[in-house]
Amino acid sequence: SVEDEAVDKNIFKECSNIAFYRRQKQWLSKKSPYRASLDSVTTGKDSTSFQIIDEATKIPLLAEVYGLEGNIFRLKINEESPLKPRYEVPSVLTSKPSFVRLISCSGDKGSLVLADGKGDLKFHVTADPFRVDLVSEEDIVMSINSLGQLYFEHLQIPPKQRATKENEDSASVDTSQQENQDDMGLWEEKFGNFIDIKANGPASIGLDFSLHGFEHLYGIPQHAESHQLKNTGDGDAYRLYNLDVYGYKIHDKMGIYGSVPYLLAHKLGRTVGIFWLNASETLVEVNTEPRVEYTLTQMGSVAAKQKVRSRTDVHWMSESGIIDVFLLMGPTPFDVFKQYSHLTGTQAMPPLFSLGYHQCRWNYEDEQDVKAVDAGFDEHDIPYDVMWLDIEHTDGKRYFTWDKKRFPNPKRMQELLRSKKRKLVVISDPHIKVDPDYSVYAKAKEQGFFVKDHEGGDFEGVCWPGLSSYLDFTNPKVREWYSGLFAFPVYQGSTDILFIWNDMNEPSVFRGPELTMQKNAIHHGNWEHRELHNIYGFYQQMATAEGLIQRSKGKERPFVLTRSFFAGSQKYDKGAVWTGDNKSDWSYLKISIPMLLTLSVTGISFCGADVGGFVGNPEAELLVRWYQAGAYQPFFRGHATMSTKRREPWLFGEEHTRLIREAIRERYALLPYWYSLVYRAHTTAEPIMRPLWVEFPNELETFGTEDEYMLGSALLVHPVTEPKVTVVDVFLPGSDEVWYDSKTFAHWEGARTVKIPVALDTVPVFQRGGSVVPVKATIGKSTGWMTESPYGLRVALSSKGSAVGELYLDDGHSFQYFHQNRYLHRRFSFCSGVLINSCADERGHYPSECVVEQILILGLRKQPSSVTTHSSDGKDQPVAFTYSAKTSSLSLEKLLLKVGADWEVHIR
Repeated sequence: SVEDEAVDKNIFKECSNIAFYRRQKQWLSKKSPYRASLDSVTTGKDSTSFQIIDEATKIPLLAEVYGLEGNIFRLKINEESPLKPRYEVPSVLTSKPSFVRLISCSGDKGSLVLADGKGDLKFHVTADPFRVDLVSEEDIVMSINSLGQLYFEHLQIPPKQRATKENEDSASVDTSQQENQDDMGLWEEKFGNFIDIKANGPASIGLDFSLHGFEHLYGIPQHAESHQLKNTGDGDAYRLYNLDVYGYKIHDKMGIYGSVPYLLAHKLGRTVGIFWLNASETLVEVNTEPRVEYTLTQMGSVAAKQKVRSRTDVHWMSESGIIDVFLLMGPTPFDVFKQYSHLTGTQAMPPLFSLGYHQCRWNYEDEQDVKAVDAGFDEHDIPYDVMWLDIEHTDGKRYFTWDKKRFPNPKRMQELLRSKKRKLVVISDPHIKVDPDYSVYAKAKEQGFFVKDHEGGDFEGVCWPGLSSYLDFTNPKVREWYSGLFAFPVYQGSTDILFIWNDMNEPSVFRGPELTMQKNAIHHGNWEHRELHNIYGFYQQMATAEGLIQRSKGKERPFVLTRSFFAGSQKYDKGAVWTGDNKSDWSYLKISIPMLLTLSVTGISFCGADVGGFVGNPEAELLVRWYQAGAYQPFFRGHATMSTKRREPWLFGEEHTRLIREAIRERYALLPYWYSLVYRAHTTAEPIMRPLWVEFPNELETFGTEDEYMLGSALLVHPVTEPKVTVVDVFLPGSDEVWYDSKTFAHWEGARTVKIPVALDTVPVFQRGGSVVPVKATIGKSTGWMTESPYGLRVALSSKGSAVGELYLDDGHSFQYFHQNRYLHRRFSFCSGVLINSCADERGHYPSECVVEQILILGLRKQPSSVTTHSSDGKDQPVAFTYSAKTSSLSLEKLLLKVGADWEVHIR
């Protein structure tokens, strides 16, 4: 079956098949011809610009340097006078960034030094050969073009249009020296049976960055690869090119569904980021030279020790566009997250239901099937929030329609779900069936809303419905029209509990080159597909989210899952990104953790992997372990392809049902903590899932860890990702930290690896001393049933006997938290035996009747003589308590402390 086949590498390109890669690599064996002309420096309101001259051709490039608020530099390099405009990526940057005036300091002759107002960051340009050093407090943090890999192919007149042989000879350096124009893919490029005709000829760009003292790099999703970026050897690079890869290969650098051309580098004392704003096919090479310490010994002489500082070189290459790069200078991981969010936006605030469990399959057969599966969850007492329908729910894969035999009454089906306070998600892909009787197709065709082929007709490719045309979401008019299709009167059979899933939006084209769209297809503004391939899916998601907001007249938050994404997708998300067509195999469970950590540090916090694996049939143990892992990842959805056996949570015997139920219920218990973390991601760009190096940036042992992670700053999660395991090694970081096992309450000091015995019901989760985690004390059938249910607080004391935490609360679905400050933001702190609930944000107000019913305090060394509550009206009440000397834990039950009011609990 297809499911057992490895990914066919004949369908997808290796680096050696990519012409612009071959051209750059061949050319780079020569000396760099570029020098900066510092006589040409001009200072504008926001930027400083100068020419970079190619000594061989004398053709100038124009470089512009900007200083941005919050330790960011931007460098743009373009042709000074291109034959026609080159593509610059729109829509990704949040708004006009706030510029900082760069002050020119005197450099030596032959150099230019630009400094930000504070003067501790300098942008140092050396003229010949052209090079830039970014200096922080006299330390060179990063160099640009120090390896001479600046590469820029100037747009040319096509050979057919060149009037004379003379013109042909004066073509830019990178073409005149080629022996074999065909092999270098200048004007056309062959791959398999496909020929890519390049109307604009070669236009690729490249630049190198050297990161001094850095050996650990992360980012540039999406790849099924380790969290820490690996060295790329010869003919090997991380590829950013959005592709539909079914059952993708793991530990591979090939591009899959999404691209974020952004990486972070981290070392003791400094974190930096490089954001390469380019939406064309991009390749990234990474080469780390580790620090060498060696001793030179000579006969009889004293040994001399020499240190060579480590360095990582990163070489970016893109097929077209301009060089537009943002250098985020940190210095801390959280500073870099904030800097990137200033540029591309923070994670949108999703509706609360989307943090619950989602049940999906390609496909639930009909209304009866949906009803039976929904009932199965109630029968087995397993909470869930959302039922999903894949492509088969439509009339012949025509999106915005229903199969009348299978789903004759979609509104009745949604009313059933609504009565259980649940939601429905249906799929809507970018390909539209070529069928003049299908109104979506007919209207889009009539208005010219499809992507065009290079001859000017509508582009047609094969996808699920057969012959299809593809909506041109890069056109604002198309997005506006598409958004209108979600209006209730237009989308017949839809209700306000229906939400959307955008799939196949790389875009996937079954008989296209690499299963995607030809690069010479034409988009709005006459841009070729090659310029903007990686941002196509981003635009569909943007239009879908806007459509869901509009249908509620701007009142309700949307939820949209997307498979393809780009930098900035997080701000249109209101929903999630997932890791695509993974397999039911232990190795895919294991790789999902580094894949999600990489998405998280590059701004896409709301992410997950298909629980159980999409392709294949998981054994019961793997399924249980996957549910346990998924329960501690932001987007939590079970999904399977149509050829797999049914695998609803209760089909694997009572014992396995119980374990899956426990995992899902623990997810629901932690919802207040999850929702508070999402709010943090939304307001301060802090990732929800965090690699250990983010929370412990000064501990070398954390830099390469990817089998465990922090959930917020309070929980450490180490999912079990191997079969038949009886013990796992868990690294607990932080020499001054205390860690508590969240089930047994056993505690350990940090900076050690502990052996944790595990049975199939064990999920190694540890609460960090010094934290307060809010939970729900009772679990409902879905998030909707839990609005008024009471809270609990899990307080874990630090070695100093203190703890802090927070709770964010709003109505969970509307924009009132934003427009009318209808929210509560509470702060919990424990110190000197007193737990205090106080207001964390005075602007917020939300009437909640909820109470804190239970408080558990871990790490309390001695039994208290009394516990009393003290409310803001001055009343003191004694409280019954249970103390366990064995686990040093104190448990308070049956409290009635209003969550939104100020109060104190005194332990004496």
